[in-house]
Amino acid sequence: MDQNRWLMAKEGLPFFIPMALLTVILGILGWRAWMALGILLSLFIAYFFRNPRREIPNLQNVILSPADGRVVHVGECEESRFLNGKALKISIFMSLFDVHLNRAPVSGTILAENYIPGRFLAANVEKSSLLNEQNAMVLETEDRYKILLVQIAGFVARRIVCYAKAGDTLRKGQIFGLIRFGSRVDLYLPPEVKPIVRVGQHLKGGESIIGYRV
Repeated sequence: MDQNRWLMAKEGLPFFIPMALLTVILGILGWRAWMALGILLSLFIAYFFRNPRREIPNLQNVILSPADGRVVHVGECEESRFLNGKALKISIFMSLFDVHLNRAPVSGTILAENYIPGRFLAANVEKSSLLNEQNAMVLETEDRYKILLVQIAGFVARRIVCYAKAGDTLRKGQIFGLIRFGSRVDLYLPPEVKPIVRVGQHLKGGESIIGYRV
């Protein structure tokens, strides 16, 4: 299933369809109060798993936001687990009300993918980058430009989904996974990248430009 063409992530269907059917049955039985509750729950499920259409910028040397949410960190660091060197780290926190689908920040091939079990600390705190359950993915462009993207589960989130595997090729802005409920995405870029985002700024995945390659 090409997630880019659907209005709802497929992971939402097992929740939405039974709830919608139950709501219809409650309406047929005349239980209006319970039907109203079913409508509200169905709408919330559809809202949470929504997949809004995005206009992917057709520009060279830009890096797109991999997620919807608020920027909670921008700064240089030492990335020793996968890139083995200095990197520019940009962290994005996805609240309960943000779109939770994740998109490729650049076009490239996945060199490696690594799931790491861990804890479920609040995703908006910095130590969650190292301690929480996460899925790491190293992406390389055609000109050998490597970035590290890490999906991180939060306090409420209990499942990380990644459709892409090592060897797959992603196009810029393509949906590759999601994280249920409050969660976080960390992006590690070469230090020469020029960031144009700031802490507190709200981004749209696959649409907002977070930096330029120089």
